[in-house]
Amino acid sequence: MTDSVTNLLQRIRSIEDELEQELERRRHEFSYHIQHGRVIFEREVRQRHQALKQKLLYYVAGARPLVLLTAPVIYSVIVPFVLLDLFVTIYQTICFPVYRIEKVRRADYITFDRKHLSYLNGLEKLNCIYCSYGNGLLAYAVEVAGRTEKHWCPIKHAKRMAGMHRYYPEFLEYGDAEGYQRQQRPSDPAVRS
Repeated sequence: MTDSVTNLLQRIRSIEDELEQELERRRHEFSYHIQHGRVIFEREVRQRHQALKQKLLYYVAGARPLVLLTAPVIYSVIVPFVLLDLFVTIYQTICFPVYRIEKVRRADYITFDRKHLSYLNGLEKLNCIYCSYGNGLLAYAVEVAGRTEKHWCPIKHAKRMAGMHRYYPEFLEYGDAEGYQRQQRPSDPAVRS
């Protein structure tokens, strides 16, 4: 990896650390902390949240009719989500030990903490659980796929693509045949230059 790429990756990590510090500051600002994996709000904040909760009947009655009609379409995606979850989990359980790839902890990607927000009504909580599952699952699948790609074919694409996983910057440049051969067979004397 070139020095400029290494420097950019270090800057990205530094910005991620800075972002985490800002998020911690906001946790304090909104009067909650995380203790043993649970979100704890101050009592007065919980009471204020409860007072702001919109009643379910008003929430549904206030929705546009087309929003209500599309709800079954949105929720029907749960079937492919569950299948993806099952297949990705089985895949990494079987294959990662064989490839000597560290397994991805599913719980690091799928979290259901929004259900503890007392200013959400039951339907809003259900929607949040669904979105948390869908987006967390897709991030989990991307991480499993990224680790797989890093193991089998760590070569950048010729064209720029959106949504690169975190391993992509470390990949070999497109067209670097010698680098690929060195990486695949580092002890082969015929490949050494």
